Amino acid sequence: MCGIVGLLVKKSELREQLGTLMVPMLVGMTERGPDSAGLAVFGSPLPDHERKLSLYSGLTQDGADFNWLGLAHELKAHLGVSVTMEPKGNHAIMCFDISSILVKRWLVEHHPKLHILSTGRSIDLYKDIGTPAEVAERYGFAELTGSHLVGHTRMATESAVTPDRAHPFTAGEDFCLVHNGALSNPHGIRRMLEPRGIRFETDNDTEAACRFLEWRMRDGDDLETALQKGFEELDGFYTFLMGTPDKLALIRDPFACKPAVVAETDDYVAIASEFRSLAHLPGIKNAHVFEPAPEEMYVWNA
Repeated sequence: MCGIVGLLVKKSELREQLGTLMVPMLVGMTERGPDSAGLAVFGSPLPDHERKLSLYSGLTQDGADFNWLGLAHELKAHLGVSVTMEPKGNHAIMCFDISSILVKRWLVEHHPKLHILSTGRSIDLYKDIGTPAEVAERYGFAELTGSHLVGHTRMATESAVTPDRAHPFTAGEDFCLVHNGALSNPHGIRRMLEPRGIRFETDNDTEAACRFLEWRMRDGDDLETALQKGFEELDGFYTFLMGTPDKLALIRDPFACKPAVVAETDDYVAIASEFRSLAHLPGIKNAHVFEPAPEEMYVWNA
């Protein structure tokens, strides 16, 4: 059992309130996921030639043992790249103006213990072990701004409680997925994708779904087409919530065993596993509140 939350604000003036509105949603899912929590937030994209990485040091939660600014100086000295670094404890958002492939290769060679959580122009990602309230406080979730976000609280059932197995999962650029449920065929998905050069980093079943959908989009599908093929290939009980730079998408499996509730107003679209995480939102009494149908796609544009 896990909890999912999603929030998309429709008016630009609400972007500054995105984190403030979201934190009670995430904390409201604590009973569904007390082991770890995470969040991916999408904001204004960087210029075409720039990229950013969300990094996790793998060290102490306060990050005191890792020199993030020293890493920026190293990259500048070795690759001649201009780097900006925004540390938050044992995480950091690093922006640069060369190929992300070159930077990733350099990080793997020189700092193999660093975890790359996300890549892109729009996405920032934080995830760690601890209760949702602890993780939200640790990384200042209430201060986050942007157009939309995807969050998760985890109760581990099929893999260890570690930061890399927490959600959201990412693949490619600017794509993330959170999951409530369990897939019955993740190993079959892995066997299909690995000969195509797709590498897996964990044994979590959610990673299989994330890499399958990103693989379909990498090969030319739009998000909706990839999701339709997911209905054909991904077996099990699931509610998936996905984020891209300009979309928030929700699907449930054909049996809809895992809960989800949507509330939509003129100001926002809010999604959670249970209504209690939506009850605090402004205007909720006048919102259109509904339970998503099984095997249906719900896609909102940012």
